[in-house]
Amino acid sequence: MPPRTVEVSAPSRLHFGLFSFGGGERQFGGVGVVVEKPGLRLRGTTASAFDARGPLAGRVREFAERWATFHGLPKLPPCLVEVVQAPPDHVGLGTGTQLGLSVAAALNAFCEFPSSTPVELAISVGRGLRSAVGTYGFCGGGLVVERGKSVSDPISPLECRLDLPADWRFVLLTPAGFTGLSGSEEQKAFSGLPRVDPSVSECLIAEVRTRMVPAAARGDFNQFSESVYEFGRASGLCFSEKQGGPYNGPVLTALVESIRNMGVRGVGQSSWGPTIFAIFPNELEANRFVREFEEKWRDMAKLTMVVTPASNGGAKVEVRG
Repeated sequence: MPPRTVEVSAPSRLHFGLFSFGGGERQFGGVGVVVEKPGLRLRGTTASAFDARGPLAGRVREFAERWATFHGLPKLPPCLVEVVQAPPDHVGLGTGTQLGLSVAAALNAFCEFPSSTPVELAISVGRGLRSAVGTYGFCGGGLVVERGKSVSDPISPLECRLDLPADWRFVLLTPAGFTGLSGSEEQKAFSGLPRVDPSVSECLIAEVRTRMVPAAARGDFNQFSESVYEFGRASGLCFSEKQGGPYNGPVLTALVESIRNMGVRGVGQSSWGPTIFAIFPNELEANRFVREFEEKWRDMAKLTMVVTPASNGGAKVEVRG
């Protein structure tokens, strides 16, 4: 194989909440948005044998082995996959899915395989078993609504995807010392939660269809922001037995309340947290908030704050050689 370099740049994803779980025709479903920062970057280069280096190298190898099995390959291709940059894992940014799909996209390009659909990418590395927001977001970016997974669906079908206005900004606030649920712990949590009442699911779906998506389509910042907050709070209440309320614990609850008390309408928790997000109409307002909030929370909790636009294009794959 001639020398070749493949570089993949993938965004992160915020998950606003699920429509349902515990029963019914469709499971999970939900809505989220893809954001540019903090992004993930990996590089694949020709080598004598497969190897993985950098942050999350063990997970890279695991995803690569699943990918090879899916494609019926007797061994992994002679490629060194290096994770150049990766957001923290298990903090609500969808890092696992973005990493898995990035590995699949990089190896597809390295081996000159035909382009894969979002469903094929996800299946090849074992992602999308519950939420598919990150899968469709990886491929297209923007605001993503997925319908929910039926028994016959390999992953949840895409309901719609919309670009968000380029001026809008998300501020991501991640307290130190916390991680969200994942893997077997997440599965155990879902098994112990009561079923979402169908009437609650209907209200959540109606909120997205009648307020959130139309507001995004016409660039109505105020209605979009309020809808995201209302949806996230209502969806979060379905997890009260595990979280203690709509948000995962007292620190995240205090964060959301403090941000709302500052007059910010669009606030929510991404997935299980601990990342909390706030939405602003432009970068000036977002940066002003960061300065004020740093002062307010200086003695309460150590926070990492990132200002980012939505990513309306999804991941990028570049091949050289």
